Amino acid sequence: MESVEAIKSPAPRVIASPETGLSSEFLEIFVRERVFLAMLGVAFLVAGATYETPHIAMWVGFLFASYSAVANDSIQTLGTFIASNRQRPWWQLWLWIGGIFLATVAYSFYKYSGDVSFQRLAAKGFETAPTKFHFLQIAAPIFLLILTRLRMPVSTTFLLLSSFATSPTGIVSITTKSLSGYVVAFVAAFALFATLSPLMKRAFAKGPAHRYWRTAQWFTTAMLWSVWIMQDAANIAIYLPRQLSIVEFGIYAGVIFLGLGILFRMGGERIQKVVDEKSDVVDVRAATVVDLIYAVVLFGFKEFSNVPMSTTWVFVGLLAGREIGMALRRASSDGRGLREAFGLMKKDLAYVTVGFAVALAVAMFSNQHIGT
Repeated sequence: MESVEAIKSPAPRVIASPETGLSSEFLEIFVRERVFLAMLGVAFLVAGATYETPHIAMWVGFLFASYSAVANDSIQTLGTFIASNRQRPWWQLWLWIGGIFLATVAYSFYKYSGDVSFQRLAAKGFETAPTKFHFLQIAAPIFLLILTRLRMPVSTTFLLLSSFATSPTGIVSITTKSLSGYVVAFVAAFALFATLSPLMKRAFAKGPAHRYWRTAQWFTTAMLWSVWIMQDAANIAIYLPRQLSIVEFGIYAGVIFLGLGILFRMGGERIQKVVDEKSDVVDVRAATVVDLIYAVVLFGFKEFSNVPMSTTWVFVGLLAGREIGMALRRASSDGRGLREAFGLMKKDLAYVTVGFAVALAVAMFSNQHIGT
């Protein structure tokens, strides 16, 4: 008799077509992604039709960036929250995270006289709002959507900001700060989990988490999410005036709030797998510890300078340090060793490197300050 697993997961058939050279597997993928591919086609057409009209193009670029940045980058902040709360209705998670977003950007709008980026766009090289656009500047978020669909944790900061930098110095400053963030996050996570992971493993194995852990996770996630917005709101606001009117602010906040609802309804974009494949993230206690470390590192760099940075690089550095620290102490519940931990680290590094290369290519072809 066939096993249940065999019945549920039949082996995929790959039948080569002598006429076309396409396999049935490829055709199945194409059919499955046909809606997404159609949406990409429409998005590229809209970008091409509007980029020469600045007052329209800035909102088109913003709309593309608002979803692509949230789908790729914020999920790295909210990934453990989603993974460990799958039993809860999606709209509860959305209202909590959406409410934190609205409160955070409203504070920046009020304190900095219409600036929703917490002065990240006041840094050298980004202080001037664009008055005209290149096609690739509007299309950059579309490339980000493609990379997100491929489950690549790429840096939205590099991909969206580099094409608008008014000098190479701006990109160099972002790169330096982002590399520093990777190293600091890696070292902090490695030191903590190499030291305490055996103790945490024994403590977590005693039984299900107390309800206070759930409360702690919701508040640490709120803190982390708020700090992430302080760092990465610039990636979306880069298309817009540096000081928004009250109406412009309403559009900015409302669009992203609704985008978050779509994301939670989907249970996270494809990139959620980057979090799900890591050790023990569905345990609310482990997720709370990860979020707390991430929040502290991001807040420290926020206070250090106004230069934008890649939170993605901090994220992959944090996960790499955690995985290697746990593997070194053999504290992972799935028995993952150093080889597997290093494999995950190399894969994530490869993805962010691909994103960095794409960002530089977009900047060189679309930005006269970089390409010349």
